[in-house]
Amino acid sequence: MSGATGFVGSHVARELREQGAEVRDERIDLLDTAGLERVLDGCEAVVHVAALYSYSAPVADFERVNVGGTRTILASARARGVRRFLFTSTAGTCGPVPGTIATEDDEPPEWELSVPYKRTKVESERLALAAGAVVVNPTTPVGEGDSKPTPTGQMIEDVATGRIRGFVATTGLNVVDVRDVARGHALALEHGEPGERYLLGGVNLPLGELFAVIADLAGRERPRLRVPYPVAVAAAKAGFANADEVKLARIPMYFSSQKARSRLGYEPGPVEPALARATAEALKRKGGS
Repeated sequence: MSGATGFVGSHVARELREQGAEVRDERIDLLDTAGLERVLDGCEAVVHVAALYSYSAPVADFERVNVGGTRTILASARARGVRRFLFTSTAGTCGPVPGTIATEDDEPPEWELSVPYKRTKVESERLALAAGAVVVNPTTPVGEGDSKPTPTGQMIEDVATGRIRGFVATTGLNVVDVRDVARGHALALEHGEPGERYLLGGVNLPLGELFAVIADLAGRERPRLRVPYPVAVAAAKAGFANADEVKLARIPMYFSSQKARSRLGYEPGPVEPALARATAEALKRKGGS
């Protein structure tokens, strides 16, 4: 399994072990073909969770990790005769779609493909699907263990500590407990069809509502400044906001998990307990500030 020390990956590894699987999670560079083939020898399945999730890393790093790493581990699995491959993508390869809730039949709008993270995840997912992998597409996982943190974890931290006082009014997120995402991986590994993708989501929330929940959990005043999208764009151009994150906030990022429910038996629970765990961890990380 790749990415077993990361936020989502650590939960997936724990879930698989709890279900009785033997999980190999030796630390190896994703471009180390010899090392990958050695650790994959005798494996029945590969779960490839590792990826660079950032909106500020150099473009070359996205290409190397997300695309090059996926290509190398797919080739290594094929060379070792691994029969099953589960690839962790992102809901962002399925949308969002203006004016509706996106499904696995959809794709992201063209303007978002200039974002390196999104573009390289689209490319790496295509490689995985072409190789006959089962693909899972988590939406916005939250919960404990996001210690680095990811951009999602940083967002929660910034709201919980009062750094964020407003929100872009045009967008929203589908938020899901990371433990449910881990269970979804296990279900897809067992029941998923090769060449198919499955959205693993929870609840669709406008950004203002999500921030209000996090602020309430942290005992902070709710962010109340509604930022019109053109103002956010201007702030990004002036260097006061991340341009890629603003680009992705143009429309609501809403998704449906109905396919995973009906075909995998995926049943996500409420997201509030996971937000509570994430918020508590963020406050502890910042010394309770």
